[in-house]
Amino acid sequence: MMFFNGPNNEPVLCRAFPNYLDGAALLWFSKLPAGSISSFEELAKSFIDYFAAARIYVHGSDYLGTIRQGPHESLKDYLTRFAEATMEIPDLDPAVHLHALKAGLRPGKFRETIAVTKPKTLEEFRERAAGQMEIEELREAKKTEKKQPKKEDDRTTRSANVKDPRKPFRLTPKFDNYTKFNTRREKIIKEILNAKIIKPPARAGSYQDQRFVDKSKHCAFHQKYGHTTDECVIAKDLLERLARQGLLDKYIEGRKHKENDRDKEERQQTSGNKEANKWSNNIPPKGIINCISGGFAGGGETTSARKRSYRTMLAIKGTTLYSNNNVPDLEITFNKEDMCSAAPHSDDPVVISIQTGELLVRKVLLDPGSSVDVLFYTTFLKIKISEKIIQPSSEELVGFSGERVPIKGYIWLKTMMGNHPLSQIIDIQYLIVDCPSPYNIILGRPALNMFRAVVSTFHLCVKF
Repeated sequence: MMFFNGPNNEPVLCRAFPNYLDGAALLWFSKLPAGSISSFEELAKSFIDYFAAARIYVHGSDYLGTIRQGPHESLKDYLTRFAEATMEIPDLDPAVHLHALKAGLRPGKFRETIAVTKPKTLEEFRERAAGQMEIEELREAKKTEKKQPKKEDDRTTRSANVKDPRKPFRLTPKFDNYTKFNTRREKIIKEILNAKIIKPPARAGSYQDQRFVDKSKHCAFHQKYGHTTDECVIAKDLLERLARQGLLDKYIEGRKHKENDRDKEERQQTSGNKEANKWSNNIPPKGIINCISGGFAGGGETTSARKRSYRTMLAIKGTTLYSNNNVPDLEITFNKEDMCSAAPHSDDPVVISIQTGELLVRKVLLDPGSSVDVLFYTTFLKIKISEKIIQPSSEELVGFSGERVPIKGYIWLKTMMGNHPLSQIIDIQYLIVDCPSPYNIILGRPALNMFRAVVSTFHLCVKF
């Protein structure tokens, strides 16, 4: 559409072309090396070569020869499937269409009839096919009638199966014995819903038929009228399952006093250990505190991928030495000359400057405790890149104290650490987060591992 500008329009074409790109095409354009394009012809060739595999494949007439009527497929279904295939073939010859249609018929009386009558046009074939389809529909209707029970049996079956809409559906409890709580179930449900220990049902609070509903009864779990929380079998089973997992100890009768006694014993043991300044290695741990993770370093973007990664971590029994002959054996050491702080022993964070894209970004926090590389949205706006290249994401980042921050998306950016010639450039996948922060970027374990960087908080220095 730009060729009307005349023969000497290379700069116009090259500048106008990316304005019409979106999604994967725009991402491809953003990754082109600087200075790699010298003409629009070169840009067009690079684009076509990259996306050649994405061209829509159009079937030819030979494809019709592969379509066959199945052994139990009706003639109507076969003709419908064949017609859908012909719609994808441009300028199809009617003679080729008819020949392939007849050749795909399964052996039987209808195929023999077609061989004898020899229809010369598609219209003649369809007339004979219409009669055969009526015969098949009649046969199918007879089969259905034979399968239906007699009227007396049908009455008996219906009287047994039809439910009275006035009688509510009864669920069967899943447990034989239930824990006694020191608080009403309704109050427990409300508290654990507010604490987000559980989620309400997907259809909680949906408006139900009011004709047979008792408005005097309300369920805090389902958020509906008709039954109370104490009568709700689902809520009762849910609380029992949480109680057996140890999540409702403060609501269980007698458990609270035992916990207080146990806390006193633990405090006494702790104070005794401090005085003796000795640790016993023979006492097994009483619990486990798992690590905090999120983002792509947590095993993947989907829940199933993260679960697989977590199960893999739990399955590790020992430490295996990492061996790779292709990786050079280098040592990174720190000494007094690496002390970057004017005031020794100041517990400042390690903050550096890096080059992201074409801009030098200061106030970049190096955080080995972060499982993601975070680019704050205010910094992204300063880089002045189109928001169209942001890949969407519906995940959330979880902080140490449990706060959740939604992710706007992710983006790949070339990132340079160090100063030329002692520098390295790597494509880093940043998660974009819109929240206030004293830093512009947080480089976590993924980026630090890609740079093979070692951070020394004592020296306020990083080497890679």
